[in-house]
Amino acid sequence: MSGDVRTVRAGRRVLEVHRPDKVLFPGRDGDGGGAKEYTKADLVGYYRSVAPFMLPHLRGRPLMLQRHPDGLDGPRFMQKNAPENYPDWITRAEVAKEGGTVTHVVCGDTATLVHLADQACLTLHRWLSRVGRIERPDRMVFDLDPAWEAGPSGTAPAEDFAPVRETARELGELLDRLGLPSAPMTTGSRGLHVVVALDGRHDFDEVRAFARDVAGVLAAAHPDRLTTAARKSERGDRLYLDVQRNGYAQTAVAPYTVRALPGAPVAVPVTWDQLDDPELGARRWTMADAVDQARTDPWAGLIGRGRSLNPARRRLDALGG
Repeated sequence: MSGDVRTVRAGRRVLEVHRPDKVLFPGRDGDGGGAKEYTKADLVGYYRSVAPFMLPHLRGRPLMLQRHPDGLDGPRFMQKNAPENYPDWITRAEVAKEGGTVTHVVCGDTATLVHLADQACLTLHRWLSRVGRIERPDRMVFDLDPAWEAGPSGTAPAEDFAPVRETARELGELLDRLGLPSAPMTTGSRGLHVVVALDGRHDFDEVRAFARDVAGVLAAAHPDRLTTAARKSERGDRLYLDVQRNGYAQTAVAPYTVRALPGAPVAVPVTWDQLDDPELGARRWTMADAVDQARTDPWAGLIGRGRSLNPARRRLDALGG
């Protein structure tokens, strides 16, 4: 086989990986030893290894694909429509948009993950609803977005991330009071996500309104350090409680997806106890070690049967939400 093409097995299929030695994540010098170099073959190998842990979070969900055909240093584009030249065996879902429809890729097997990696799809952004009940999400996501900007090394000092960890814990405790179990995840970029499993009986408007009211209660309790202001100019140095991902056709980074950033950091589910680690940051895991964390099953017992928002809404209203 030519050095420009390599074959790999993914489940029952054998796929070609083109230009496997193409550098997608260039190595960089910097604080803490810099960022490691990763090739397309590394990306394919990672997604093959993490597939058993990642696929349950993807099945049935339309995806938006973040592609970097020439690596991080080249142009990127966000792909919604599945190209016509994708293999017939890749699942697709046609969903409504204003003025028409979009046909998204839906990833339900390792072979699809490998094909997407071969297409230099670095990051998978998933819908919060599934095909068949596309207008009724079964996930609710709170994005805790800190005010700091990433430096050359791409990470924040531990003391700057401490407020993110603290806020995630406070949000988790509030959701517990509302009868909604939740689970935290590093985003692989700047902050943390707190994810709630829903029963899929509420539409996006209801879910986003509820998330907005929860965020409002928490921000009102800590107005000096938390905000729900969408405009950056109104946030100051406060942490932003972002609930906008809970809208129709909006997406959130999928658990265990690689982020298109130096060093190939990964969005990784964590336990609540891991938030106590002062060294925990948004980019704690990379392609080199994210599978080790996945094998610990960090969300066991946290993300289970989806809950209705009706009892939670009554409890929230009683709190003044």
